[in-house]
Amino acid sequence: MIQSKGYAVKEASAPLGDFSFERREVGAKDVLIDILYCGVCHSDLHQVRNEWGNSIYPMVPGHEIVGRVKQVGSHVSRFKEGDLAGIGCFVDSCRHCRSCEDGLEQYCENNLVMTYNGYDKDGSLTYGGYSNKIVVDEKYTLKVPENLELSHVAPLLCAGITTYSPIMEWKIGQGHRVGIVGLGGLGHMAVKIAASRGADVTVLSTSPGKEQDARDLGAHNFAITKNEETMKELAETFDFIIDTVSAPHDYNMYLNLLKRDGTMILLGAPPAPAEVMAANLLFKRRRLVGSLIGGIQETQEMLDYCAEHNIVSDVEVIPMDYINEAYERMEKGDVKYRFVIDMSTL
Repeated sequence: MIQSKGYAVKEASAPLGDFSFERREVGAKDVLIDILYCGVCHSDLHQVRNEWGNSIYPMVPGHEIVGRVKQVGSHVSRFKEGDLAGIGCFVDSCRHCRSCEDGLEQYCENNLVMTYNGYDKDGSLTYGGYSNKIVVDEKYTLKVPENLELSHVAPLLCAGITTYSPIMEWKIGQGHRVGIVGLGGLGHMAVKIAASRGADVTVLSTSPGKEQDARDLGAHNFAITKNEETMKELAETFDFIIDTVSAPHDYNMYLNLLKRDGTMILLGAPPAPAEVMAANLLFKRRRLVGSLIGGIQETQEMLDYCAEHNIVSDVEVIPMDYINEAYERMEKGDVKYRFVIDMSTL
């Protein structure tokens, strides 16, 4: 076994702190990665606090991982020592269900192995990227482009693919008017990617102070959703709405901003149920859909697209021992727009 260290939480009410554990030995098809940076996703906060009710402790969070390959197994063909590599939200799947065969492993129907807070195929608990190293099958490992700033690349492994996938799936681009709800970790990536595709982008926010940031990120318009007159003016004007908010909020208010046949895409995962009025869908033939990260092939396509268009996340790099304060700030929305841990500080 490979001795490893990281930061873990041992119960929902506890802070994260030092944790020693073991990674599996490098198998024939595995790569061992020295982790350089790990993004801090809002879902880390949900999981650490057991807000989704499925947390397993002790937990080492982190699924936005970039680093360098330290060692490769004897049958590895895609990576060599020294290569840049990335790991996203999952590290294995059943490989044979319809979704896996379609390259949509994130919807695996049998055994999606999450990067952390899950069980590997050998029954061991998976530990994430708030750590110094990780061992992953090369099939579930991404090639990280050399031309992008690594600390800014880490959040692409979740926030980037989570927004890229639905934009590509629904072919959002030139000629479409798109509203993006929320300007956080997901929202700011949705703005960048949708704008790069030629869509007319409007940020829908409750915070007037975010207007200049929204425009700097590529948004063409900005609207305060607390302003009733503004919301009336925007009624039935959008082809798509990308909802990135993970706190409880009213979906119906945003559905009414869609044109006939418009689509609202849910990316955030609020911990409480939401009520949707059927009439808001029926009378304009609107669609309310969800999307979950992306498959391995699509995630690689996203990284290559971002390298080509020079798209990265806006980040605040932090030391490992700042993580508990970072969670408090993240809960208040006090980050522009993603915390990233410099793992050399572990």
